[in-house]
Amino acid sequence: MSNVRNLAATAALAADNLSPQATDSPAQIKEIVLVHGGFVDGSGWAQVYQGLRKDGYNVSVVQNPTTSLADDVAATKLVLAHLTGPVVLVGHSYGGAVISEAGTDPKVKALVYIAAFAPDKGESVQSLIANPAPGASVPPILPPRNGFLFLDRAKFADSFAGDVTPAEAAFMADSQVPWGVNALAGAVTEPAWRSKPSWYLVTTEDKMIPPPAQHQMAKRAGAVVTEVKGSHAIYVSQPQAVIRVIEQAAKGG
Repeated sequence: MSNVRNLAATAALAADNLSPQATDSPAQIKEIVLVHGGFVDGSGWAQVYQGLRKDGYNVSVVQNPTTSLADDVAATKLVLAHLTGPVVLVGHSYGGAVISEAGTDPKVKALVYIAAFAPDKGESVQSLIANPAPGASVPPILPPRNGFLFLDRAKFADSFAGDVTPAEAAFMADSQVPWGVNALAGAVTEPAWRSKPSWYLVTTEDKMIPPPAQHQMAKRAGAVVTEVKGSHAIYVSQPQAVIRVIEQAAKGG
């Protein structure tokens, strides 16, 4: 009988020793945090949010002000501060710069880039788009107004939301969020992708961030890459494709 008790005690001790690892295992990640990019707000994540919630995930959406990289990182960290479990941090477009900086938070266990910038140390979105490759599409960004940027409304649908319904693309164009010049110029200090696993969804019809540039950044980050035929607004037009990549990251593969 004593042998049985000893075996039970040994098993319990082993379970206690393993429990912290189990908590941090990618397979246990249930917290997802979504970060939007420039010219838009967090409402664009609605279908991704709903799909992830349906699949049993807890989802938070950061309403970053897109005024400066520091402000947007602070907004993201406010959300992270309220969470207890390990987190998958997801960024679209400029949101990729935000998660690269904010993702060093110890709660963040995986990064997901959705047609996003993944700057290295000292790089900014501004430096990454400074010298486009010959023939590459160039976003129709208008000259700054009072320190903020907008996309040309007439060209918004074609450049940003080519596979979104015309009515929704028109609404996105007419409800643009001003993007701060300081956000564009904000440089990453210590990219989280250098120390944490990352996943990247490349959009092959993207006219905001050329697909070759997306591939280059994904390769540099050592990210697991998924290609989807879609526009820069893939999170709106094909939410299931985005959900699949996020759930791969949450499960660690």
